[in-house]
Amino acid sequence: MKTRIAVIGYGGMGGWHCRLIQTMEELELAGIYDIKEERREAARQNGIFAYDTLEELLADETVKLVTVAIPNHFHKPVCIQVMQAGKNVVCEKPVALNHEELQDMIDAAKENGVIFTVHQNRRWDEDFRVIKKIYEEGTLGRVFRIESRVHGSRGIPGDWRNQKECGGGMILDWGVHLFDQIMQMIPRKLISIYAELSYVTNENCDDGFTVTFKFEDDLTVVVEVGTSNFINLPRWYMLGENGSAVIEDWALNGKIVMVSDWQNRDAVPVETAAGLTKTMAPRTQETIKEYPLPRIDSDIKDFYRNVISAINGESEQLIKHEELMRVMKLMEAIFESGENNVVIKDFEER
Repeated sequence: MKTRIAVIGYGGMGGWHCRLIQTMEELELAGIYDIKEERREAARQNGIFAYDTLEELLADETVKLVTVAIPNHFHKPVCIQVMQAGKNVVCEKPVALNHEELQDMIDAAKENGVIFTVHQNRRWDEDFRVIKKIYEEGTLGRVFRIESRVHGSRGIPGDWRNQKECGGGMILDWGVHLFDQIMQMIPRKLISIYAELSYVTNENCDDGFTVTFKFEDDLTVVVEVGTSNFINLPRWYMLGENGSAVIEDWALNGKIVMVSDWQNRDAVPVETAAGLTKTMAPRTQETIKEYPLPRIDSDIKDFYRNVISAINGESEQLIKHEELMRVMKLMEAIFESGENNVVIKDFEER
C-alpha cells in the first residue's frame, strides 16, 4: 500500500521532491500547498493537486507524511503545526536556525508520536560515499588530512538566502551538508574548531567559509565553501601515510596514488627558475602505482524508503535526532569562531 504524502512549498526543492515522489512505487503524491497562489497554479499546470490552504492539507486524513520545503526561518512553526496535526514530517535542511529551535521540533515529534526527520540528502552523494569507503577501508594507511570543498563563482543566491534573519548564508546552506558528511565519516573526538567566514558578495551573511577541524589522533579536516571561485579546487583531497586520493568533482573524476616501493626513495632533482630541489622532486614511476577510484551505486530514493519504514515501525530512521543536534551545535560553534576570530576547544562538552 502506498503512503500518501504532501509537500509544503513548491519552489525549487519542493518541485524536486514532487518529481522524485512521483517516480516512487512506495509513495503517492496527494498534493502541495504553497503560500503563493502563482506557485499553487504552477503545480496545477503540472498535473499536481494544490490545496487552497494549509489547514485543508492538515485536515486531509489520507496524508500520513508531509515534506516541508520552505524558507529556513519558517521551518520550526510550520513543522510543529504539521506534527500537532498528527502527521509525520520530513523537513528540508537546515532544519532550524539554532539548536533551541531544533529541540522544540524534536519535543513536538515526541509529544505527538510522529516521525520527524531532515532531508540530509548529501549522505547519498556518490563522491562522499567513495571517499568514506577509502577512509574506512584504510586504503591509504593512517589518514592525517582530509579536505572537502565546494566552489562556485556566482556569488550567494538572492532572495531570502542572502538574509541572515531568514537563515541565509553558506554555513546553513552548504555547510550543513558538508559538516554532516564529516561527522558521519569520522567517529573521533573533535579537539578544536577554527573558522574563517567571507563576505565578498554580501555583507548581511556569510557567502563562504573555511573551517579547520582537529580530531584526536592527529587528523586535520578542512571544509570549505566559496562562491567567488573561478577556478575550483578538488571536491575531496585525502592524504595518508601510504598514498593520496583526489576526487575532482561530482562526476567522480579522480584517482588514488599509492607507494609501491618504500625502499627506493631517491629522486632526480628538479631544476626550478632559481635553483635545484631534490626534496620536492616527484617520485619515480617505478615507486608508485595509480589506481582508479572505487565506484558505489547510490539511490536517493532510499531516503524516503527509510522514512516509510520508520513510520511503519520496521526500522530506525537513518537521520537521527542526536546527529542533527550535533551538527546544529557545530554550526553555532563555527559562527562563534568565525565572528570572534577564536579557536573553539570545548565543543564536545557543549
